[in-house]
Formats: sequence, structure tokens, C-alpha cells
Amino acid sequence: MFAIKNKIQDLANQKQAELVDIRRYLHQHPELSFEETNTAKYLTEQLDKIGVSYQNNIGGNGIVVLIEGKNPTKKTIALRADIDALPIVEENEVDYCSVNKGVMHACGHDVHTTCLLGAIDILHQLKNDFEGTVKCIFQPAEEKLPGGASILIKAGVLENPTVENIVGQHVYPQLEVGKVAFRKGIAMASCDEIYITIKGEGGHGAMPQLTADTVLCASQLVVSLQQIVSRNNNPTMPTVLTIGKFIAEGATNIIPSEVKLEGTLRTFDEAWRAKAKERIVEITEAIVQSFGLVVEIDIQDGYPFLKNDDDLTELANQSAIEYLGEENVEELPVRMTAEDFAFYSQQVPACFYRLGTRNEVKGITSGIHTPTFDVDESCLSLGAGLMAYITMKQLYHIE
Repeated sequence: MFAIKNKIQDLANQKQAELVDIRRYLHQHPELSFEETNTAKYLTEQLDKIGVSYQNNIGGNGIVVLIEGKNPTKKTIALRADIDALPIVEENEVDYCSVNKGVMHACGHDVHTTCLLGAIDILHQLKNDFEGTVKCIFQPAEEKLPGGASILIKAGVLENPTVENIVGQHVYPQLEVGKVAFRKGIAMASCDEIYITIKGEGGHGAMPQLTADTVLCASQLVVSLQQIVSRNNNPTMPTVLTIGKFIAEGATNIIPSEVKLEGTLRTFDEAWRAKAKERIVEITEAIVQSFGLVVEIDIQDGYPFLKNDDDLTELANQSAIEYLGEENVEELPVRMTAEDFAFYSQQVPACFYRLGTRNEVKGITSGIHTPTFDVDESCLSLGAGLMAYITMKQLYHIE
């Protein structure tokens, strides 16, 4: 593999300037989930330049590329990148700042997409050096329920040909550029969205005896819901229940007729996840009824927990050591954040790893989902090359 590794590294390095241009175009023209029409058009133009076959308009704005090596039916593996952006006003003072006001690639999907384009170009050039097929998925709508992954799976992206496993990467601003990180087993949490509306007649704040206090009820509910985690959950199972939005549009002397709560539930066990949602409903209804109020509860099922396959992750980890050096490969902690790549991991063996993008000398330190998020763009050729090498490790000289 030494020769093929060097060949991939050379090809990746040769593409660095082009990858920077692609990433900056994508960063400058972000589109929200389910609205990635122009992004998809730009990607097909890039794929036409490379000369690969693809299907577009899958599950909306999804694109699937097939790169066939020798004996293409022998094995099929998949690579995935997400293409949507976030509703954030960018504050970076750079030439490639978003031109779509209020929309920003603040989660690095421009990087993921660019790296996959680079990997596709490399693998297309090396298609005579491997056996099997590489299926490359450009996925829309990772940032919004029900998640583009679930939609594309229903559309059949893991079939025809059937995918044996899938690999994805995600930017990691806590990690210095030049490094990557992996974790076997459970890696990211499930994520459900909680919407609660408490309703009553409202009334004068100086005469609470004449009304039922929606604000007091909601306040007690926020506190009581935490007992689901502290008293119903096994302490060894990481769980987060956060109420992040509390809207009570009354005044100093007005008890409002309606209070809205919004929050999230995250954990790593499907049975407990279902039980916790039941307890949210039970506790909410009991408290609201005790106040003489009515309630509407909407818990939207989000992404499942993400599990990295042990064998595939070990292969990817070892590939990264060979490609980057052992000193540049680290182990990830469990994260309570969520990703719709988890849907793939529930269907086929999967590996979702992190790509370092931090550079403190250049002041590139902001976290994802912030208006000043940016990356050290030297991560682009590294990310593209590593994806290609992990792929080649599985398909090169299959016996």
C-alpha cells in the first residue's frame, strides 16, 4: 500500500488550490436544509468536469455518484457528505463570506462536500487500481428533521448496488489541523425535539387567585422534567434533557394565557429513549392538570444514536495512522451532539470520524454553529486524500 498511499497523497496535494476554490464558492453560497438547489447544480457541474456518472434529484437535492473499478460487483462501499447550511448571520471578515444573508456554512458542510469531491476525483483517476464500486452520496438536509439521511435511505441510496459499509467525516475545530480522531462503538447521541404549549385564561398579575398561573406552571414543569434524568434514568446511561426556550409573553402585571417550552432529549439507548419520552408526557400532563390548565405536547422523533462499527473504525483508524502518522491520530470522547449519519449506522456498518480544522496561530478557533466559524483550509487535501485512502484500503487487491 506504500505506493498507492504516495500516489493518493500526490494527487490530493495537486488538487489543494482547486479544493480551496470549491470550498470558498460553497461557503459563499450556502443554502438551508431542503433548499440546496443551486448547491446541487454546482456539484453536478463539478462532477461533469471530473467525468463520473451520477444520479441527481434523489430525495430532493441528493446526488449519488458511482465509481466502478475492476470487477465492480465484488464489493460496494459508500462515502457521504452533507451539503446544507445553517440559519446564522456570518461575522467573518473574509473574501468568501456568505452572500446569502442569514445563511452560513457554520457546521463545515462546505468542507465535507469539498473533500468528497476531491476523493471522487482521486478515486476516479485510480479506478483501475481497485476492485469493486464506490458509491458517493451528497446528502441534503442534515440540519433539519427528519434528516436527509432518513429520506435518502427510503429512496434506496444503500441499494442498487447494495452498500457493504459507509464512511463519513466531520470537521472538528477542537482538533489541530493535520490531525483526525476516531471512536469505536457508540459515539453520538440520539436527538428528539420537545414542544410544549401550556394554555389558560391568563389574567392580572395582582390577582393571581382569579386565574391559573401559566408561568408558575411552566416553571415547575421545567424543574420537574429534570427528575426524569436524575431519578428515572440509570446513572450509567448518559442522558440530557434541556429546555432551551421558554416564551411567556406577559408583562409585569400580566399572567399570559399561553406559555411555550421547547427542548431536546438526548441519550444512547433506544428502549430508555422511548421510556423517557413517555415520562415527559406523563409528568407534563400531571403538572398542568394540577394547575387547572390545558397542554399540547409534541415530541418529534429525531435522529437515533450513532454507532461506529468496531472493525470498520479500526480499519479507518489504522489507515489514518499510515496516511498521517500515529502522532496525528487521536481517540474521540463520547459526544451528546447528534448527526443524521446515525441513520446509516443503524442500517450498515459505519465509521464517522473527525477532521481537525483548528489553527490557533491564524486565529481559527471558533466552534461550529457560531457566526465566526472557519477552518484552516489545509484540511481540504488531507480530508480528500484520507477518504480516498480509507476507501482504497478496502478495495485494493481484494482476494
